[in-house]
Amino acid sequence: MRKLALDVGDVRIGLALSDITSLIASGYETYVRKGVPADYEYIRDFIKKNAVDGVVIGLPVNMDGSEGARVEITRAFGEELKEFIPEIPVSYLDERLTTVQAERMLIDGGVRREKRKKVIDKVAATLILQAYLDRGCK
Repeated sequence: MRKLALDVGDVRIGLALSDITSLIASGYETYVRKGVPADYEYIRDFIKKNAVDGVVIGLPVNMDGSEGARVEITRAFGEELKEFIPEIPVSYLDERLTTVQAERMLIDGGVRREKRKKVIDKVAATLILQAYLDRGCK
C-alpha cells in the first residue's frame, strides 16, 4: 500500500505519494484549496484512487521546537480529515525547514520564481514523506 504526505497551507496543499513498497516518495501535485468540504473530498478521492493506507501531515514547528498558531491550524486540518476519512490513519511529522530546503533545491535546479511558487508545496510534501519513510514509519 501507499502513503500520502500533505504539506498544508492556507492557499495550497502539496501532495506526495510513496511507491507501493513505501520506500520512495515522489511529488504528485500542488492542489489549490477550494474550501471545506471540497478539500477533504478531493483528498478522500485521491486516497481511494491511489490505494493509500496512511497519511502523514507536516507540522510547521518553530525552530526552537515550540508549536505556534500554524501548528494548531495544521493539526485542526488533520483532525477534521480524520473525521472525514476515519478509515485512514493520519500521522504528523515535524517539517522544520522542509520548505526552505525545497526552495533551495528548486533554485539550485534553475527553476524560475514563477514556477517555484507552483511546485514548492509538492516538493516540501515529498521531503516530508521521504523523511517519514526513512524513519521506518510504514
